[in-house]
Amino acid sequence: MATTHIDTNKIPRTALPGSGEFAEILNNRLCGAKNVVATLHWLGSGEHLDARSDPNTHQLLYLMEGEATIVLNSEKHRVAKGAGVYLGATEEARVEHRGSGPLKLLHLVVPRLPH
Repeated sequence: MATTHIDTNKIPRTALPGSGEFAEILNNRLCGAKNVVATLHWLGSGEHLDARSDPNTHQLLYLMEGEATIVLNSEKHRVAKGAGVYLGATEEARVEHRGSGPLKLLHLVVPRLPH
């Protein structure tokens, strides 16, 4: 099995107004991941990422760099590098940039498996 190294500081990014920049790093086209998608997000001052509920997926948000406020069920949680949150099919969250440095976030979306 081959190992692929991705230098996440050099991959092409796409801008999202108000939500920083993002790049897909795991999907079917890149590496054969048929249903799983992972994106990196870079947020600057005043920017945020909304992870919306989806009855067909589970989601993981993981803070790789920086500081943020994560809003879950209208409750704000201040977090820093290394924090993560799992979202079930009916849950959603907002990640808001906080602090003076850049914020780098991994967003992993995995389909729910049938029972």
